[in-house]
Amino acid sequence: MEIRHFRYFLCVAQHGHFTRAAEQLGIAPPTLSRQIQDMERELGVRLFERSQREVNLTAAGQALLIEAEQTVRQFDAAQLGAQRAGRGESGSIELGYVASAAYSGMLQRQVIGFSESYPGVRLNIRELPMAELPDRVSDGLLDLAYVRSPMELPDTLQAIGLHQEGFVLALPASSRINELPQIPAARLAGETFILPEQISGTLEVAAQGGFVPRLGPQPGSLVAVITLVSLGQGIAVVPESVVQRISLAQVNYRRIADCQASSWLSLIHRRFEKAPAVVRYIERVRR
Repeated sequence: MEIRHFRYFLCVAQHGHFTRAAEQLGIAPPTLSRQIQDMERELGVRLFERSQREVNLTAAGQALLIEAEQTVRQFDAAQLGAQRAGRGESGSIELGYVASAAYSGMLQRQVIGFSESYPGVRLNIRELPMAELPDRVSDGLLDLAYVRSPMELPDTLQAIGLHQEGFVLALPASSRINELPQIPAARLAGETFILPEQISGTLEVAAQGGFVPRLGPQPGSLVAVITLVSLGQGIAVVPESVVQRISLAQVNYRRIADCQASSWLSLIHRRFEKAPAVVRYIERVRR
């Protein structure tokens, strides 16, 4: 027997009439009658008591009814599940991010938007050190990652450029630099720079000021960077979004005069991604 036999059986049982069931199924009544007879012959039992006006389930038909309903439901669920997975509407995505993706709000907007459109896809999201993210995506430990560019990537990965922003200077409240009405890059020579994970801003500011920066510790997250600044351990060049997201005592944020340096968030992914759910996420971000 095939799944269609169960559908035919259930339709006849529902209507109690071969002609009405055949009309709903879109087949001729004699064809439907033969299909039911084939079932009865294969099972070795009668499923219906027939009369000129109606048909009624036999005891064997009543027993089959429950199992047939469950079988059809399970088949339909399995078929739908496979179709949804193939369309990228179910499954799971391993997603990594650097903290500044959350500070900018980009991470929240894209994750929430995707989850609303594809509620059947499970997102496993975690913050990780930025230096680890490209290799984790390349090795398959993550499917996608939000990083701060520019940064070098393996040839197997591709980046989608997102939100771009400039840099600001994080200063200890005790620093005499705070007294300046404007802060030219050259004035920062000789200062110790606390390094965020993305150091391009620090290097560009130093290049603009014409000096080699004195590099201090690189503690990891932006919260850790700003904490060291608040403790008077140095200054830091950080993304503008930090101003609104990290407010610590003993820290002032100032602009650097004529600073053109910028960075941007990127979503990195494998170049030849095949997983349907991941492809859906990438397509949504590109749009």
